[in-house]
Amino acid sequence: MNSEISDFPAITQFSKSQRRVMGVLLEKAFTTPDSYPLTLKSLTTGCNQKSNRDPVTNYSEDAILDVVDELRKMGAIAVIHTETGRSERYRHYMRKRFKFSEKQLAILTELFLRGRQTLGELRARAGRMVSIDSLEILRSELNHLKQDGYLQASGSLERRGIEVDHGFYSENEKNRNFSPLTESSSDPVEEIPETSSSPASSSVESSNFQEEMNQLKEENENLRKDLQELKSQLEQLQNEFHQFKTELGG
Repeated sequence: MNSEISDFPAITQFSKSQRRVMGVLLEKAFTTPDSYPLTLKSLTTGCNQKSNRDPVTNYSEDAILDVVDELRKMGAIAVIHTETGRSERYRHYMRKRFKFSEKQLAILTELFLRGRQTLGELRARAGRMVSIDSLEILRSELNHLKQDGYLQASGSLERRGIEVDHGFYSENEKNRNFSPLTESSSDPVEEIPETSSSPASSSVESSNFQEEMNQLKEENENLRKDLQELKSQLEQLQNEFHQFKTELGG
């Protein structure tokens, strides 16, 4: 299929179910490489898991198989046949269809699975898959995604409480009208005086420090919430491991 990737049309949108399937394949490739590619059963379980999903779904295996067929026709995923021949497995082709960095893939994974998020939430969750050491690094990756049309946001990325989302929504979805990642007249950029000793500069520095503190508090709270999610995922991974051993005849 590698030689035929260029024959597929460009991908500009995914349906809700397609985003869920792609998000799960991406997530499991990052977090559980030993059990990846996924069987249909594991993929369905991942789509319907209660942790790190919004909204929680209840797809049947037949429904997921239909979505898999749709994504195969788009060149977005591929079927892998195991040596035992017992069951087909599925893997994503996002790295082949797009030139995303690993950080950008992790960011899109979280946005596919949960939708719009604040920078603090996104950094904490995507950081479980790849290292994102600072908000500035996150903003840099987000800006690259925006420039290529794969990201949208509610305003300037420098603003406190900004929310971002992917840009793969279908035309008839309301989220498609999410405010673009541009600065507008209603969201002016504050100019910082060059003289750092001026009262205005001190005020700006204090404001920036407070913003960083608020972001850190938000990330800390998100990490506490995600700990419970990780516990749920660990239980699911244990079940998938036992299933994998059974398929291999172990």
